Amino acid sequence: MLKFDQLLHATFGGLDEAVTAWSETVTKLEKTKEKAENGLRVKADKANWKGENAGVTQAFVRKTAKEFGDALTEATSIRNVLRDASSEFKAAKSALEKVVEGAPAKGIRIDADGTVGYLIHPDRRSEHYDGPKPTEADFDATRAEIKSALDKANDADDVASRALRGLVGGDKNNFSDTSYDSLKAASKAQDAEDAKAAYEIYKKGDDASPADIDKLNALFKANADDPYFAERFALEVGPKGSMQYWADMGDPSDGSRLGIDHRDKLAELQKNWSLTLASATHSHSPEMEQWKADLIKAGAEPIQTRGTHPYGFQVMSSLMRVGEFDDKFLKDYGNSLVATERKMTYDGRLPADRAWATTGGMMNHVNWQGGDMGQDPMIGLMEALGHNPKASTDFFNSDIDLTPDNTSDDKKLNAFDYFSKDRKWPDELTDKGDMSKEPGYNALGHALESATTGHAYDADPEGLKDVRTKDNAEVMQKVVERYGSDPKYMHRQPGIDDSLGKMGAAYIDEFNRSLEQENETSTQEMPHSPFGARDNEKGEPRFGKEFEDSLLWNRKDAVSFLGTVAQSENGHATLSAAQSLYTTSVMDEVAPKPGSGPARELDLTDAKTNLRIGAETHAILDKARMDQIDQQYAIDSDEHKKAVGRTTEWVKFGVGAVTAGGVAALTGGAGGALVPLAAETVGGAVTTLIGMEADDIAEKYEEDDLLKKKSDDLKDEALNTGKQNALMPGQAYARADGWSTADANYLEEELTKYVKDSRGHVRDDSLPDPYDEKKDGKVT
Repeated sequence: MLKFDQLLHATFGGLDEAVTAWSETVTKLEKTKEKAENGLRVKADKANWKGENAGVTQAFVRKTAKEFGDALTEATSIRNVLRDASSEFKAAKSALEKVVEGAPAKGIRIDADGTVGYLIHPDRRSEHYDGPKPTEADFDATRAEIKSALDKANDADDVASRALRGLVGGDKNNFSDTSYDSLKAASKAQDAEDAKAAYEIYKKGDDASPADIDKLNALFKANADDPYFAERFALEVGPKGSMQYWADMGDPSDGSRLGIDHRDKLAELQKNWSLTLASATHSHSPEMEQWKADLIKAGAEPIQTRGTHPYGFQVMSSLMRVGEFDDKFLKDYGNSLVATERKMTYDGRLPADRAWATTGGMMNHVNWQGGDMGQDPMIGLMEALGHNPKASTDFFNSDIDLTPDNTSDDKKLNAFDYFSKDRKWPDELTDKGDMSKEPGYNALGHALESATTGHAYDADPEGLKDVRTKDNAEVMQKVVERYGSDPKYMHRQPGIDDSLGKMGAAYIDEFNRSLEQENETSTQEMPHSPFGARDNEKGEPRFGKEFEDSLLWNRKDAVSFLGTVAQSENGHATLSAAQSLYTTSVMDEVAPKPGSGPARELDLTDAKTNLRIGAETHAILDKARMDQIDQQYAIDSDEHKKAVGRTTEWVKFGVGAVTAGGVAALTGGAGGALVPLAAETVGGAVTTLIGMEADDIAEKYEEDDLLKKKSDDLKDEALNTGKQNALMPGQAYARADGWSTADANYLEEELTKYVKDSRGHVRDDSLPDPYDEKKDGKVT
């Protein structure tokens, strides 16, 4: 694999000489071939051979003449592959050189290994520096350009090397008759070859050996980013073929040991198969469009195996849990699946599990990736939506036509209401052997995360940006209204609380904007608010002009949602860490810059507003969690004490967070949560906060000591620690580089005192009541 420095300094003289030499060989072989065919072979065909000599010599002459033709074909293919590879290498190097040459003008330095950084770091710039100031977006763009150039060169290298090995490394006694008129043709031929090899293993079904499964996984991985391979494989197998194969693999009655001894291999195969089909759905060739239509049609049909008969939707949904499927395909698939379920449950008069329950046979194990067996196809659909933000946003903002073939009625179903409120999610058999609704609600949470944040729920946080749109915010408004309206919705949906926490973290800027408004029901923004989501480049409201002065939700709804989500341990931790980071980033944006003047003479109005709202938010979160602990566990029980002791551990998630592109990615138990920052590039306060030592901040309890204390004493300690943690943004600002010792001491004292006074501002009656499971009845 070519590395940055190798491509940048590569020379292609030897490769060009090889292309020239092979071109000359082609010219010579063209003449030789003509002589062999028009001379040697023609004479042999015309000769009147007799006896044994006729059967041997004539065949030998014909074969020899053909070899001259094959030699020409092979030489031409080698020349074409080398020629195109040279062009690709040169284009890649040229693109890389352009990036390197243009970087200094943008204020960017590129090291010898391709690492991107500041040409002059902000900390080392002079007071009068007026040079370029690259943003995180500039760094991301440069990294992307470098990667694109390297990928182009390495792709060419991989295809060319494989093609050349195939041309010259096969039969030692005969020339190859394989013809490549270009590197692209060689690539497509390799894809088709791999797809055929995968198909041959596929035909073995569950009679395949573990080595066969390893080989199939290897073929999928080798072609992971190749859409042509994906399409060829999907078409070779056919839409029903994937369903039949996977249903057979999950049938426990036929004696196969793969699902018993090699679950890990099947889990890997399921992931790779899903990724391959996801890639294939992005093709809009006539053949693939028919494939998609046939697959959706087959969803409502049973797939018969020896001892099971799952529906096509159950099988296919398990093959959609990984990868980004095509937007339109997901919409059509999802709409058809919902319409089928409603038909099978008589428009919801029967619960959803009646549609997908196993009857008259054994349960088919179609999901090997853990969590559930795969009986509820909606889980796979939700996971697929969780990996496609555009599709999930559109899905939850739309109605589903339950009778698309009947234009005379208007029978529609609101997708968000159905999945978040009306659908009775089935109990699933989990890996632990118990029945639980958690797999379904966990998947629903993933889909909603995608729809509200604009990112796949499990996207690698590196390089992510704040991409929320008005459509994303529209889904979030529904989430706030539903789950903030009554704690029962979250508590009756086990597994969704962590996703609600992440969604809340992603909109912590808008929650702060709403909490600044004293009127509980007003949706009017407070004048000159330091909060809210704005496009950092244009400075305009991220969610449109209509939200220039208005709020996404009022204060009452904000308190209800935050208070509800914070009742859960996951939600409290994620929201608390997000609030601390966001408050600190606003300090960097609106407070006077460190060292800009004597601290006592600076205007700290916006800074204090920011800290006040941050303190109020922490008070809401802490009280909601403490009240829920009191409700959930008996006072002075070990469970109560341990739960109280964990309420301060959230601070570890924010300390050490990774920032880029105007967002911060939380670490630790809240991993995967993205927090919007007030500015694209982090300032001194955020840098100081992230660099703090978590062990010096977090309250630590030895379990033996913890269990000896009274619950009330522990609560007082934990709430006091919560107050101390809420001081961190002000402390980080005061401790940022640039302040004199006297100014830093004054600011820390002044700002922390203000925060302590603000903690009592939240009103107890504005918080949602803690959830009482016994009073509410059975979780549904």
